[in-house]
Amino acid sequence: MNQFIDIDLFISKHITKREVSYFQEDIDSNFETLSEKISGKSVLVIGGAGTIGSSFIKAILPFKPTSLTVVDYSENGLTELTRDLRSTPGLVIPVNYITYPFDFGSDVFGRLFKQEDFDIVACFAAHKHVRSEKDSLAIEAMVRNNVFNTKTLLDLALKKNPEHVFSVSTDKAANPVNVMGASKKMMEKVLLAYTGELKISTARFANVAFSNGSLLFGFIQRIMKRQPLTAPSDVKRYFVSPEESGQLCMLACLLGNAKDIFFPKLGEDQMMTFSSIAELFLSELGLETDYCSSENEAKEKAAKWQPTDKKYPVYFFKTETSGEKMYEEFFSAEDNLDLTTFKALGVIKNTAVHSIADVEAMLVKFEDLFSQNDLQKQGIVDLLSSYLPDFQHIETGKTLDSKM
Repeated sequence: MNQFIDIDLFISKHITKREVSYFQEDIDSNFETLSEKISGKSVLVIGGAGTIGSSFIKAILPFKPTSLTVVDYSENGLTELTRDLRSTPGLVIPVNYITYPFDFGSDVFGRLFKQEDFDIVACFAAHKHVRSEKDSLAIEAMVRNNVFNTKTLLDLALKKNPEHVFSVSTDKAANPVNVMGASKKMMEKVLLAYTGELKISTARFANVAFSNGSLLFGFIQRIMKRQPLTAPSDVKRYFVSPEESGQLCMLACLLGNAKDIFFPKLGEDQMMTFSSIAELFLSELGLETDYCSSENEAKEKAAKWQPTDKKYPVYFFKTETSGEKMYEEFFSAEDNLDLTTFKALGVIKNTAVHSIADVEAMLVKFEDLFSQNDLQKQGIVDLLSSYLPDFQHIETGKTLDSKM
């Protein structure tokens, strides 16, 4: 077995099938504008220790912001971010660089925002996994983070009026079937309500290949621990590289107009299954795929596996968990699309906007619901559905916590 795999090379060779970033042409054609908007500016990145947030930071640093403040609840993640940035050739870190390990919904974050002036505010802090959908407690935490905390951030921004405000969304917000996607669709509604006062844009992105916590990232962990690879065989997803995810968000943050929702103009032929990527991953390691018929068979074979063995155990299965689409999409049929301004990016041009008062009334209803002692998951799903007519929740009674 090969002992080393270049993940970036693997992504470009087997997943995105692109040697150059999908967004490079848009970056090149807007280079002067990006430089003007970033150079000498003060930047706040929330959730900056994650894959997309850190990739956004790497995308903007060549344009020389004068200061960079990064907030993330993961202290370990911020430590690794700093080590990574300072160890990457060619990256120039601003002298005014500081990281803070706290939640962006916390009081201490509020004090930071009131004390400092930021030209660019980009938020990547979110519950972003379908796996987070379990019961009423898990869903309440998701809604509070994705929706309530977004409103708190925007209320703070109203008092400082930064030049750009960006909060990342997800492709799962288009015709959502899971609570995560529905919560991000609600977040988009909150963002749009503030566009009369702030310059706010967002982006729906594809799956980020090998991002922290993703199934593909899990492949690396499974191999390191000599555990079997498992993956659904019937789910197709769009993918971008980590670098591309940060570039997409940089373009959307700085080149977007108020109300704009950006998305990558990827074609359906560019979707892949997770099981096919697992097969390619093993092949890159010099291994053949040993298909197993159950989790137990795969675990037993993995426990006996030796580095001299040519086959590695996998278990592929049909999707049966709540909130899983067979494929993803970036927009709905009724959306007004701009497909000409950018080479690789489409833009949903929104017109229907709720007021801030509408948002506040909506959140009061959620607070009332969360206060119920006997609250069940379905109660939250029903309230979300009342605000999102396109939310068609897929409920199977099973979550990804029941899967390897």
